[in-house]
Amino acid sequence: MKYCHHCAAPLVYRIPDGDDKPRHCCDHCSSIFYQNPKNVVGTVPIYGEKVLLCKRAIQPRLGKWTLPAGYMENGESSLVGAIRETAEEAGALVSVRDDSLYTLFNLPKINQVYMFFRAELANLDFAAGVESLEVAMFTEAEIPWDEIAFPVVKTTLEHYFDDLRNASFPVRMFDIHHGENRSITTSLINHSHANSNPKD
Repeated sequence: MKYCHHCAAPLVYRIPDGDDKPRHCCDHCSSIFYQNPKNVVGTVPIYGEKVLLCKRAIQPRLGKWTLPAGYMENGESSLVGAIRETAEEAGALVSVRDDSLYTLFNLPKINQVYMFFRAELANLDFAAGVESLEVAMFTEAEIPWDEIAFPVVKTTLEHYFDDLRNASFPVRMFDIHHGENRSITTSLINHSHANSNPKD
């Protein structure tokens, strides 16, 4: 960011008065531009004991499998965004319950927050969107675990199938830490009371 969006004057990267972090500041019109984390929202689309996954048609992780998810748009809620992304990436219609929030991941290194919601497929009429090479249903045994695109997706799927066996679905929050040697550590930091099986 080099120029002010309001007056086109050059920006200065400094700590504004009353703040403790450097920001892009305009000394001409006194505007301050804040850069905040991006929210990524998606669903765990289920049908019976199977989950719908998408094979990515774009980078990063081209050709790897993931849950349908993407960036929130302005003017929409996290749940509305997750349902929209599911329709765009997998051509799937889903229904959700009031207790559908399932996993939340904080990724401070890359300034992102991920949220996944449990959702039930309305039918099996789905098809790959422009950002997917393929979409398919998988049981736990059928999932290509070594071909999962992102750690947040793998963690969500692992917990989902464990919870399915226990017929309870607590909400979990995780911190994801990226090490200097490209290592990734996932830490559970919050765990709610279990929600009941969606069939109940």
